[in-house]
Amino acid sequence: MTDGIPTNDGITMTNAVIECILARSAAKYYDPAATLSDDQIRELVRIGTTAPTSFHLQNWRFIAVRTPEAKARLRPIAWDQPAITEAAVTFIVCGQLADASVIPGRLAPLVEAGIMPAKMVPDWEIPARDLYMEYPQRQRDEAVRSGTFGAAAMVYAAGSLGLGSTPMIGFDAEAVHREFGLAEDEVPVMLLSVGPVRAGNWPQKPRRPVAEVLELA
Repeated sequence: MTDGIPTNDGITMTNAVIECILARSAAKYYDPAATLSDDQIRELVRIGTTAPTSFHLQNWRFIAVRTPEAKARLRPIAWDQPAITEAAVTFIVCGQLADASVIPGRLAPLVEAGIMPAKMVPDWEIPARDLYMEYPQRQRDEAVRSGTFGAAAMVYAAGSLGLGSTPMIGFDAEAVHREFGLAEDEVPVMLLSVGPVRAGNWPQKPRRPVAEVLELA
């Protein structure tokens, strides 16, 4: 028997991680008086950065909008969504354009820890350079993928801690880029509000049947 997978008798086994995933729902109503400490915010980001990235690029950055002043700057350029000011923190999830030149530095801790032999580093850097260097769309696609993976990890980490979360794409990307000083190679992938919630939030909405979305090849 495997946790989360139906056994031959049709009974689905589960565990705390799967229960957290299945219970997740985007929060609409937050407790506006609640806050998260900077250490709690750092921990959420630390967990987020354990998500996978291509070639170990780790091409992301997270701006934690948590002061009243910063929230007031963000809300007007984020479709005036209440979560921006009511949630304890809203992360601007930034993906960075894929750049193979950073790979040796990103892999150095693996080499120092004895996980990867140094002679293997070019085996990662060279194909990454071929994949991305002359392809701007691929660079951007990788930025969006990485930012999304990181945000998803933070969503489930927040849920496991009893916090609500709301991923949002309703914002003026150019204004966010300008107002919060994103670098030229950074893409604002999404906003992610996180914090204690108040009453009124819906449970997870029903999903399409697996039969409609799965093909067994």
